Amino acid sequence: MKRREFIKKAGAGSLLLGGALAAGCRQEGGQAGKTVSGAPAVHTQKTIHWKMVTTWPKNFPGLGTGANFLARTIEEMSGGRIKVKVYGAKELVPAFEIFDAVAEGTAELGHGSAYYWKGKNQALQFFSTVPFGLTADEMNGWLYHGGGMALWREAYAPFGLVPMAAGNTGVQMAGWFNKEINSLDDLKGLKMRIPGLGGEVLKRAGGVPVNLPGGELFTAMQSGTIDATEWVGPYNDLAFGFYKVAKYYYYPGWHEPGTTLECFVNRKAWEALPKDLQSIVWNAARVANQDMFTEYMAHNNDALEKLVNEHKVDVRRLPDDVLAKLRKLSEEVVQELAGSSPQARKIYESFDRFRRGVVAWQQISERAYLDARG
Repeated sequence: MKRREFIKKAGAGSLLLGGALAAGCRQEGGQAGKTVSGAPAVHTQKTIHWKMVTTWPKNFPGLGTGANFLARTIEEMSGGRIKVKVYGAKELVPAFEIFDAVAEGTAELGHGSAYYWKGKNQALQFFSTVPFGLTADEMNGWLYHGGGMALWREAYAPFGLVPMAAGNTGVQMAGWFNKEINSLDDLKGLKMRIPGLGGEVLKRAGGVPVNLPGGELFTAMQSGTIDATEWVGPYNDLAFGFYKVAKYYYYPGWHEPGTTLECFVNRKAWEALPKDLQSIVWNAARVANQDMFTEYMAHNNDALEKLVNEHKVDVRRLPDDVLAKLRKLSEEVVQELAGSSPQARKIYESFDRFRRGVVAWQQISERAYLDARG
C-alpha cells in the first residue's frame, strides 16, 4: 500500500473512532451516561439549587450565621454541585411556617428547632431540649450513638421530612426579667416568652408562657407585652440588646440545658440526590452541629463580661427552692408527655435510659473534674 493511501485510511478511521467516543460520552439530563461499549462516561452533573428557610433573623449571630455556615459547607463539600440560598425569617415564609414550607416543597431545607413543631406532634420536643435533661455533649451522644437519630427520622417521616442535627447552643441562660425572682410566687402571672416543654412547666408554676419568634422579642419586652423572655445566652442576648429593656439576667437555663438546632430536608429532594451527595449533606450538618456549639463556647463569656462591665446588667442565680420546684414540675410534664402516645413513650424510654446512664458517668468524669478544678 502506498504511503499516501495508508495515511488517508488511517485518518478516516481516527475520525470514526473519535465520533464513536463522543457519542458514547453524551448524557441526558446532565446525568452520567455510558459508552457504546458499556464503559462509564465522565461524570458531569447539573448544579442543584436548593432554598433553605429558617426561623432566625437573617445573619443573626450563632443561629442565623449557623444556617449560613451549613449552606456554605454543603456547597464547598459538594464541589459546587449543590448551591443553597438561605432565607431568614419572613423573607420567604414566616418563622413558624418553615416546617410546612419544606414539607410542601416550597423550600428544600429548613433550619430551626424541633420544639417549635409540638403542634404537629408533641413527641418532637424530645429532639430539641428537655428541662433538666441532656447537655449538648450528652444530646449528641444520644442522637448519634444512642438510637436517638433513628427515632427522630421515624417521627419526621409522616411529614415527608428527613431531620438532622445542625447546631447546639449549650446550656442557656434562664432569661431576662423586669422583676426579681425570690420565690415561686414571683412566677405567678408572669408573661414570659418561653417555648417547648419549659413553657408548660412555667404554666404549671403559675406563669403565662408566650411563644414568639426571636425577631419580635425586643419590641415585646419594650412595650410590656411580655414581662420576661428567655432567648439563648450572652452571645445572642448582647446582639439583641435585651439589656436595654430588662434589668435582671437569671441563670441557670434549667429549661434548655443543651438545645439542638436542626436541619430538615424535603424527602423527595433528599431521595433525588445520589448517595454521595446525601452523604455530603449529612456530614455537612454534623460539621455545622459541632461548629455552632464551639462558637457559643468561644463567645459567651466575652459577651457576658460586656453585659456586666459595660451595660451594668444584674446577673443573678435562681433560688435553690425555685429550681427544686421547677425540677419537680418538669418531671411531671415529661412523664405526661411520655404517656401521650406509643411513639412518645418509645422516644422517652430511649432518652431516659441514655440520660440515666450518662449521668452516672458524668458524676465521676465531667462533674468530678469541674468540681476539682474549682
